[in-house]
Amino acid sequence: MTPILLITGGSRGIGAATALLAAQRGYAVAVNYGSNAQAAEQVVQQILSGGGHAISVQADVAIESQVLAMFDAIDSGLGRLTALVNNAGVVDVAARVDEMSVVRLRRMFDINVLGSFLCAREAVKRMSTRYGGSGGTIVNVSSAAARLGGAGNYVDYAASKGAIDTFTVGLAKEVATEGIRVNAVRPGIIETDIHASGGQPDRARQMAPLVPLQRAGTALEVAQAIVWLLSEDSSYSTGSLLDVAGGR
Repeated sequence: MTPILLITGGSRGIGAATALLAAQRGYAVAVNYGSNAQAAEQVVQQILSGGGHAISVQADVAIESQVLAMFDAIDSGLGRLTALVNNAGVVDVAARVDEMSVVRLRRMFDINVLGSFLCAREAVKRMSTRYGGSGGTIVNVSSAAARLGGAGNYVDYAASKGAIDTFTVGLAKEVATEGIRVNAVRPGIIETDIHASGGQPDRARQMAPLVPLQRAGTALEVAQAIVWLLSEDSSYSTGSLLDVAGGR
């Protein structure tokens, strides 16, 4: 049976790299995007041209009705979900906590935390043996910021990822007897365009000297860790937080 994978925020960066790698490993992939349909379709076309199976699905993961519609589209377009990567997330411009607006904080937690909960909830309903499913795997994309704190720049982002760490451990224990494994990766400084969206396009290069390995990581390096956690090669791992941060 072909495993069916949803990757939220799958149109760019770590999400796109994971979609492409997972497709190579035999997954049928649903590539979620928020607004950039063209980028998502490019990922889908790369998968199709390589002989894989993929669809693109639009949804703002912070909006419940859109999440429900996305899962319905996957049910009809691919089949019953067996794997989820909660990758969709946002940063904002560097700021201190005493400079942060409620609008900024709500956006951060709505997308990074609430969105992951909503998608995991719907995934569990399809994967869990409690609901007649055959089991599955969930990988949450956290961040090394969860343990570093993000002081002076992104305390809100770091806190949202700290919530993801706790969510990962708790959900893993909750569904362990229902055929579902739940793990997280915690990327460090990775070369993706998320830095540009936070107003610091050169951040990865500037931060590289602070990393023990003396370089930024690549989206593919994170994708390889995610796909390992999705696979049976990690069959005895659940509730794990895997750092992919170059030693930082």
